Amino acid sequence: MTAPPSAPAPTPPSAAAPGESLIVVSLEPWDEVWRRNQYLVTELLRADPALTVLFVEPPADVTYAALRRTTPRPGRGLRHGPALDGVGPDRLWLYEPTKTLPRKVAPRYDDRRAHRVLRAARHAGLADPTLWVNDVGGAALLDERLPTLYDVTDDWLAAARTPDETDRLTRAEGALLARADVVTVCSPALGASKGAGRPAGAPAPVLVTNGVDAARYRDPVARPHDLPPGRTAVYVGTLHADRLDVDLCVATSQALDGDGTLVLVGPVALEADDVRRLREAEVVLLGPRPRDAVPAYLQHADVLVVPHVVDAFTDSLDPIKLYEYLAVGRPVVSTPVAGFRDAAAPVTVAKGAEFATAVVDSTAGPRVAAVEPPADLPTWPRQAELMRDALRDARRRSATSR
Repeated sequence: MTAPPSAPAPTPPSAAAPGESLIVVSLEPWDEVWRRNQYLVTELLRADPALTVLFVEPPADVTYAALRRTTPRPGRGLRHGPALDGVGPDRLWLYEPTKTLPRKVAPRYDDRRAHRVLRAARHAGLADPTLWVNDVGGAALLDERLPTLYDVTDDWLAAARTPDETDRLTRAEGALLARADVVTVCSPALGASKGAGRPAGAPAPVLVTNGVDAARYRDPVARPHDLPPGRTAVYVGTLHADRLDVDLCVATSQALDGDGTLVLVGPVALEADDVRRLREAEVVLLGPRPRDAVPAYLQHADVLVVPHVVDAFTDSLDPIKLYEYLAVGRPVVSTPVAGFRDAAAPVTVAKGAEFATAVVDSTAGPRVAAVEPPADLPTWPRQAELMRDALRDARRRSATSR
């Protein structure tokens, strides 16, 4: 297990004032593919010059890497976060622990990680932090009696998992719903399902949807050099079997039959057999791209696609791509998943063979001009305001209950 580095160690700032420190236990790492947590944390740091954040990343899982035949590595420990526009130095810290053994062999891993997170927070100079849990493994920190906000962004209890993993997730989430001072959710569906798990008298979950920086997606940029020539149907997002309908992608690429190319942009978390099937169907997998590069792929697509599985798990989501697609204004073809199924033009909702037909029709006709985005698209600064209010409420409720 990797502890915070001792030499050379980052120089900690002077301790932050009480209530101005935040530990974020995230489901995703802080990397170039930005997601909800990175956008919200960045906006919170910009809005509050006194705030210091420790961003806890998923552990480097040595066993899992070996099973996937990738090179295992230890976690990177505690380190300075990247420079952010409008944010001073020493205000964002990242911590990546190491997970050496699977939970079946080491079932107390989350407890050990919690102790290391607190040690990293002390080393980074955080005082009286507020806890923001996105990864339910952070439930192990509840016994520290910190002001706690549980931010629910996916209903993992509805996803296909092993019985042991489902049991672990159920117990951890049950503790968070019962004991967190405030619960936030990214979709109304999550608000309804998770609100039912809150104790009598506890506040209902607060809706904080995802958002977008619309101007960044509207400013014209050059066509990416690796976007295939000719007509393209583009998907941007993590390629994961919980979301992506691989069969539908294969059928859509076959329906395009060389008159257009289905392009998938994003981290590849699919099994090797699914990757092989997609490539054999001539689907182009470009892999992850930095957030600043994403608008170019969207702007130069003939049609944007959402070939998602439709089930209880995807029904809980509030896809960031919904807002990014609407911001860029290109035609969209989506399966009837949450968010997209209720959207107006330029979104076309279709499933099965109709999906592939709609994609082919969008690439066969003349390229249409981008439409203006809806005036009420949520922005990340506004959503960060809602999150800041929720965090303040968590601190207030925690102080009252002590």
